[in-house]
Amino acid sequence: MENTAQLSQTMDQIVLSSEQLLAHWQGHRGLTRRLIEAYPDEHFFSYTLGGMRPFSALIDEVLQMADQSMQGVISGQWPSFGEGSEAPPKATTKIQVLAQWDRVTETINAHWPQIPLARFQEVDKAFGLYEGPIYWFVFYLIDNEIHHRGQAYVYLRTLGVEPPAFWDRPQV
Repeated sequence: MENTAQLSQTMDQIVLSSEQLLAHWQGHRGLTRRLIEAYPDEHFFSYTLGGMRPFSALIDEVLQMADQSMQGVISGQWPSFGEGSEAPPKATTKIQVLAQWDRVTETINAHWPQIPLARFQEVDKAFGLYEGPIYWFVFYLIDNEIHHRGQAYVYLRTLGVEPPAFWDRPQV
């Protein structure tokens, strides 16, 4: 009975369903993937502005956080950031980065249905660093990706490349 009451309380707080939140995130991930594809190969690992990291380093961070987050979101057992899952070898080509991107997308999609609805309201300290409800941490993952994608938009424009429209996110 307690689980029913907890689920009822959680359902009263829902604005988006779990599936809608995943679709929103994957829409952003799809746009970021298109941005990676548009990025000139010769600048992907080296081009910087104003002390910002190269786009490849920004994407490495986004990939690592998303990949390592799924088990913690499900179970509450969080590795320290940069530890835990078997990391693939460091990508040295954009094709390898895109393959890693696709693998992490599949990981997110495979793990997402395992997240109980009530879990989104529970408070964890993700990676021993970020304390808050799980829904807040998922928003952080999305916001962090958008932030780094914004940096890449600036990079592309200074390289004379027209980036994909920021509002054109596929609805998955």
